[in-house]
Amino acid sequence: MSETPHPSPRPPRPATGSSAGRAVRSAERPVPTSADVARLAGVSRATVSYVLNNTSAVRISEPTRRRVREAAEELGYVPHAAARSLRAGHSRMVLLPTSRVPVGPLYSRFLNELQWALRRLDYTVVQYGSLGLDGEEAARAWAELRPVAVLSLGEADLTPHGVEVLKRSGAKAVITLGPQRVEGAHSLVMDQREVGGCAARHLIERGQRRIGVVVPEEPGLEMFSGPRLEGARRAAAGTGAVIEPLPLAYEEEPAARLAAAWRERGLDAVYAYNDEYAMLLMRALQDAGVDVPCETAVIGSDDLLLGRLLRPRLSTVQIDLVTGRHLAELVDRVVRDPDGTPERHDLMGARAIHRESS
Repeated sequence: MSETPHPSPRPPRPATGSSAGRAVRSAERPVPTSADVARLAGVSRATVSYVLNNTSAVRISEPTRRRVREAAEELGYVPHAAARSLRAGHSRMVLLPTSRVPVGPLYSRFLNELQWALRRLDYTVVQYGSLGLDGEEAARAWAELRPVAVLSLGEADLTPHGVEVLKRSGAKAVITLGPQRVEGAHSLVMDQREVGGCAARHLIERGQRRIGVVVPEEPGLEMFSGPRLEGARRAAAGTGAVIEPLPLAYEEEPAARLAAAWRERGLDAVYAYNDEYAMLLMRALQDAGVDVPCETAVIGSDDLLLGRLLRPRLSTVQIDLVTGRHLAELVDRVVRDPDGTPERHDLMGARAIHRESS
């Protein structure tokens, strides 16, 4: 019994119709270049470069700028960042390691303002996930991207050697934000001790002598909570006031347990780390029948709007951060003059605001 032969497969029919034609033309369309933009706009390639790179050193009329931008948009042309970096000798990338710390509203506003200000200065901000990297590993990983500037927010403990690695890779500005300065880097010092000290002084001046200080159990917050506790202890030294650390998770149940045992602790005041923890604990104290402020004075920090809407209104420590715009201007200044002496700036001030809760 013989097999029935299978018919030979037919060659695919060529696509027809306008959509297929567009697909073929799209696949074959070459990547537009600055020369294409120049031809369409009727200008030189140099003019295209000046306009699209926002060069201010060359005067170009607004109609010409508009014609170049319209031509680039029509062609779908986007400048090549790597090529621009080669011509300039450095990139315009500012590397901003992402934070593993729970970022509150105050710090979030600061970071947003910083990024907007850098963008207005024609820098590209790239956020880098550095979780799990120590200072040396982080510096090498950041250096691979060849940023023109690095803003280390204290997530990795940058060392002088790490700063040198970054500078050898082409970083003109290495700026650290943290409690201490790092040799070779421009340092913006955020002395969190002043926040805790300011809160404790406010309570001591109002007659409180047994003061609890909330120490959040959330991972990553120890870089803030430790110095704030130390600041409160320094403020209490020699006054007769006692400071008691109060570990606390940011959840209702742990706050309720702490409030239930409050009278046994004999505390007459609490600095609750920040306004969010203060709101959590104050609600728990009120639910447990502890009167605020008659039995226990409460103060937070950050001066959030929600704290002013509570009853009693929440006393707080207002933290005055340097603006994101000023930090962006520092980045730009150091990029332009990388050989200048590393600077140290105090990034924040603090003052207590008395309201009804204390």
